[in-house]
Amino acid sequence: MTAPTTTQPERASGSRMGAAAPLPRAGVQTRGGSGTAPLRGGGSSAVLQVVLFWAGAIMMPLGIVIILLGYYGVANSVYEFEREAYQTSGGFLGLGVTFLGGFLYFGAWLAKIAADNNAASARLADTLLVLADITSRAAATMDPVGDVDAMPVTAGDGTTMHRRDCALISHRDDLQPAGARTDLQPCRVCKP
Repeated sequence: MTAPTTTQPERASGSRMGAAAPLPRAGVQTRGGSGTAPLRGGGSSAVLQVVLFWAGAIMMPLGIVIILLGYYGVANSVYEFEREAYQTSGGFLGLGVTFLGGFLYFGAWLAKIAADNNAASARLADTLLVLADITSRAAATMDPVGDVDAMPVTAGDGTTMHRRDCALISHRDDLQPAGARTDLQPCRVCKP
């Protein structure tokens, strides 16, 4: 009987992260708990968005219908007390239902924006993790050369040692590495 295998997160190979530091993945919960919350999909937010959309889509026209029914009742009523009842129930209740439907519809739109932002942030997190992995791998494979501009050079057969980026010699094409020459004096401008 074989033990079930678990997929371990990929290890970063960069010098900053160390050879044994696990590379986190967005949306993946590690067993040890990395201290970061995983990015979740929008399962419950999608249901909320649909419920808000349909509730708003039904309540807005229903409120308008209630207002029209109240107007019809006020217009066809002979007695004053009946008009007030139709005006209160039709007008104010209809306005309330219309505004509530509008707010629910606006809430559905906000839930859609939130779901889109969550999806975009998950894609961005995955892209940044891939970029960090590529950068760490590239840093591990590169040979440390040092700062090329700080390399001491001489111009032609000169006796002064300069940095390669020194303003006094940056335009010259006959630069040579200073190497182990001991008879050179340092430049007073760039101070190699």
